[in-house]
Amino acid sequence: MKRVTHPVRADWQQKVEALGLAWHSAKGAYWNESAYYSFTMDEVLKLEHATNTVHAMCLEAAQHIIDQRLFLKLGIPAHVIPLIEAAWEQEPPSIYGRFDFAYDGLGPPKLLEYNADTPTSLVEASVVQWFWLQECFPDKDQFNSIHERLIEQWKALQLFLQGDRLHFAGMDDIEDGMTLAYLRDTAQQAGIACETLTMDQIGVTTDGYFTDADDRVIESIFKLYPWEWIVAEDERFVQALLRTGTRMQWIEPVWKMLLSNKGLLAVLWDLFPESPYLLPASLDIAETLTWDAYVRKPLFSREGANVTVTMFDQTLVESQGDYGEEGYVYQSMASIPNFDGRHPVIGSWVIGQEAAGIGIRESKRIITDNLSQFVPHTIEG
Repeated sequence: MKRVTHPVRADWQQKVEALGLAWHSAKGAYWNESAYYSFTMDEVLKLEHATNTVHAMCLEAAQHIIDQRLFLKLGIPAHVIPLIEAAWEQEPPSIYGRFDFAYDGLGPPKLLEYNADTPTSLVEASVVQWFWLQECFPDKDQFNSIHERLIEQWKALQLFLQGDRLHFAGMDDIEDGMTLAYLRDTAQQAGIACETLTMDQIGVTTDGYFTDADDRVIESIFKLYPWEWIVAEDERFVQALLRTGTRMQWIEPVWKMLLSNKGLLAVLWDLFPESPYLLPASLDIAETLTWDAYVRKPLFSREGANVTVTMFDQTLVESQGDYGEEGYVYQSMASIPNFDGRHPVIGSWVIGQEAAGIGIRESKRIITDNLSQFVPHTIEG
């Protein structure tokens, strides 16, 4: 694993915008092709194996959370528990998720967290870095079958969809809009009829059903909107959610609340303390007394918000935000590699049930946040 500098293309802005990455320079340069990460095939195979192994462990952990009634410890509201249990039993479809690993090419990848519900950086990982590779290094390869696998997964999910169309809903902003447009395109390539709306366009009928902007009842929906926000909406919305239950097809399904919760890290460590891919983690701060350094993360958070890094009882780094009300998880600090003053985190994508490719975000700080940059990669040999 190496970080290699490389000349940027003269018209890179227009090229990435044409592929849907309209936010390439938001809050500074987000897309960064002045460098790339180079991997050997052996390193890629290790990342692939780690991803598949940890994903299987996460499904076991979800079953453990349900069996041991750990919902409230993870800050999951009581009124949502029956929905989660019913969805888990019915096994509704899942399309994707993204693991974040610390990896330097030497030791095993170490799990930092699982973005199982609303993972970001999809367009750049799936499409933008692939076209960069084709133009700059046409003879090299990349760990990236995300696009093809998405289409395959949508085809597999068609049997589970209800109604005559799949609605796509999210926030009314550029990144969510382009990500939804890309996912909708892959679904359409799989032969699925689609409609797009924003979350605030979703209505509720007097008898408790969800409707779109044209007052059609929504029967199947992909939402780029966190489940913990959905279950905290106004009472009318929540009551409709409870009424429709599993009769309405949600993608990602509500059981993903178990895996997108940072408390999952503690459950995984309890179940698999010998795993080479895990770091010690606990919901109890007392456990940190034996650790030289640890990271405190909110059970629910986005973009590295409200994360605190502590070493020898001294706060090294602390990010701001509005999360943490539901509680925190404590994770022994990983050794984040340093390449030329940049700290990369490997985002390893799961499509369906299998690893499908990686994207890399790097930061000058050891916390990956919304100021981090996306850097493409290649496979050598």
